Amino acid sequence: MSVHTTAGAILAGGRARRFDGRDKSRLVVDGTSIIVRQIQLLQRVTGDVFLVGHAPERFADLGLRTVEDRVAGAGALGGIYSALASTTADRVLVVACDMPFLVEPLLQSLLVLAASGDGAWVRTRRGPEPLVACYRQSARERIREAIEAGHLKAADLGLQLRMGELSEQDMAAFGDPDRVLANLNTPEDYARIQ
Repeated sequence: MSVHTTAGAILAGGRARRFDGRDKSRLVVDGTSIIVRQIQLLQRVTGDVFLVGHAPERFADLGLRTVEDRVAGAGALGGIYSALASTTADRVLVVACDMPFLVEPLLQSLLVLAASGDGAWVRTRRGPEPLVACYRQSARERIREAIEAGHLKAADLGLQLRMGELSEQDMAAFGDPDRVLANLNTPEDYARIQ
């Protein structure tokens, strides 16, 4: 698989309301900010890495292309759509900006699994993880249609798309699933990993 047919998008468009507005992507874990960790990780597995979020100037120091959400108020689903609409790559790895422990073998597996169908994601006991996923361009119009219809729950994409899945058991090959998929939504989450 050529890296030129893949892209990596970090979704950093949330308002961090549960984090008192603090930019979660800039939180430091083991000496490195989450966003720098993710950029380095995605650069190893894709041909193009970019950010999706509001106020692109807040990421100017990172030297990456930043795109604003193409559909205001559409949440994570809008971010996924914006990622697909902002690249010509067939497969786009999408990750939330608050996940410090993602690993390269997991992302590689999602890219491979997404080769057939509309994409691939992880499914745990909590359900699908739409923000640790790979989406193909074939999904873009159906995602736009879901947004236009007001169906904004990203976890429901499996109703419209053919998504390959890595199970929680599959995730064990990449480490403890609770750690690999951990996201820092609150100050308490951040304190727990320090």
